[in-house]
Amino acid sequence: MHVETIYIVAMNFYEVVHHLQQQLQQPLPGDAIRQTMSPGLRFPGNWKLPDMQKAKQAGVLILLYPHEQTVFTALMQRNHDGHAHSGQISFPGGKKEPTDATLTHTALRETREEFGIDDTAVQVLGTLTQLYIPASNFWVLPAIGVLPQRPQFNPDHREVAAVIEVPLTYLLNKTIVKTKTITGSSGLTVEAPYYDVEGHVVWGATAMIMSEFLYLLQQAL
Repeated sequence: MHVETIYIVAMNFYEVVHHLQQQLQQPLPGDAIRQTMSPGLRFPGNWKLPDMQKAKQAGVLILLYPHEQTVFTALMQRNHDGHAHSGQISFPGGKKEPTDATLTHTALRETREEFGIDDTAVQVLGTLTQLYIPASNFWVLPAIGVLPQRPQFNPDHREVAAVIEVPLTYLLNKTIVKTKTITGSSGLTVEAPYYDVEGHVVWGATAMIMSEFLYLLQQAL
């Protein structure tokens, strides 16, 4: 079936939340799963690996909510601002600020700022495995949060070009996993596996994070 015609299958929101909570109490698969969506880097001759000792900390949020009798999540397309992940598809999130008590607080704050939603209503189920991103020299901690209803999105257009809502059943369809050669904003060329999400290319760190999440989701169903 062509990805554009994948239909939305009913998925009970509260059952998904309950089973994900159980899965998050178990050891996480981490790189054993994420490596399947890891890009193969081709470094230019003048490119140097960053100093991991100086890596910054960031948090992102996988937001789940009921919509159209199934469970959705929301991605964002970043504006073309010249930064390391300019124009890419990602989960909402960003750099930890001194006022953030934890990286989970970072993920919630950034989601509020980028999506314009009430983060105080988000229930955090837990976190996935922290991931290092060489291109921007960040350690990223993904959190999974849920809302009991679809949020009213009011994105900050200085950062967000588009909010991309997608049902989890769509992401579980194996036909959306593809491979292509991609040149990132940092100038690196990669042979990258990616998720074709309604024509959007979801690759790199976001695809690796998504692969671990989808693995847990599959175990929960």
